[in-house]
Amino acid sequence: MIDETSSTPARRQLDWLLDASLRGPLPDGEIRRHLAPSLLEASGGPDGFNAALAAVGPLTLRETLTTRPDQVQAAVHGHTTGYRVTVHVEAAGRVDNLHLTPDEPAPTSWTEIDARLAGLGARVSFAAAQIEADGQCRIAHGLDADTPRPIGSAFKLYVLGALAQAVAEGRLSWNEELAIRDDHKSLPSGTLQNRPAGTTLPLSEYADHMISISDNTATDHLIHRLGRDAVRRQLSLFGHRQPDANVPILTTKAFFQLKATSDQDRARRYLALPAHQRIAAVLELERSPLPGIRQTWSRPRYIDQIEYFASPVDICHAYAGLLRLDQPEIHHALSLNDDGLHLDALRFPAVWYKGGSEPGVVTLHYLARTADGRALATSLMVSDPTTAPDTTDVAARSLSILRQAFHLLARQR
Repeated sequence: MIDETSSTPARRQLDWLLDASLRGPLPDGEIRRHLAPSLLEASGGPDGFNAALAAVGPLTLRETLTTRPDQVQAAVHGHTTGYRVTVHVEAAGRVDNLHLTPDEPAPTSWTEIDARLAGLGARVSFAAAQIEADGQCRIAHGLDADTPRPIGSAFKLYVLGALAQAVAEGRLSWNEELAIRDDHKSLPSGTLQNRPAGTTLPLSEYADHMISISDNTATDHLIHRLGRDAVRRQLSLFGHRQPDANVPILTTKAFFQLKATSDQDRARRYLALPAHQRIAAVLELERSPLPGIRQTWSRPRYIDQIEYFASPVDICHAYAGLLRLDQPEIHHALSLNDDGLHLDALRFPAVWYKGGSEPGVVTLHYLARTADGRALATSLMVSDPTTAPDTTDVAARSLSILRQAFHLLARQR
């Protein structure tokens, strides 16, 4: 049970978390009492938090590592591995930042990194690179770095790029107000699907939602505002080597219509169509209502056919392209959430992040600026078309790999 006499608000919330891990799923009201709205939103609401809690499993305290009134770090035992957990609380005492990473020694060489990568899943692609002043990606270390893989919501980097490109060319403004439409709403992740139709937000806020919490409704509104051709064009402008693998560009609503439904004949019928007929099918899917569609599915579904595709080298080029566009709104959107990477801010004062996942797919992509101004990028893609890896576990183990990759990159010249 929770020790209400624990000395700090952060420690009390750690005690609650450990206790909650033994009891889930938790009622909505309990979750809302303990999580700040910002963290609850980033977690995908109570359902998302309960899903993450179930994926981690029961936790028990091994050792408190550091403590202060607003933050505590501890080593905990999980079912099969140890973790380090960081709990940070807001002024009101609710948890506004929560990270769980495997408690294992950091790899100290590229050879050790390769060994860790091999244990992540059936198919792994990886690249660690420095982005040169001319925008070229100089790969320091890679594993199948040119191999296209499904990337999930990381495709939103290209939507962000298309928006920034439109601003750079004077066709749009970050301050332009765009109204939410019911027919452009999608399923979570995200929260904008809960806003009433007619609510207006600036395009910059749509971008923030799309990147920081991977808001699908924000993404679809931007795709409709920009047009599919603009997103397809951005793939080429950013140097994607196989842009047509992503044609027709799927909105997330169309993606869910094909994936999150009990009617698997729908996906098979779509895949049987000639390429030039698929856009009409996508438009029809977007006109269809979402009710009746299941939000989640447990096993991989057509991850090599119905997805968004890029290689780690492509992702590095996308980050290089976003750097070239050099707009504050890009930096703001990509800097809001580092998903627990926690690089030393003195050594890496700027960090960008976008990831993506679905059953069978986990991808994590970062850019970090060093204190001396160099731009470093890492891209990690794990996929399995037959078995869904534990997304939480793979992502947590990947963070220590990526964190050390940045340290190794920073030592190279």
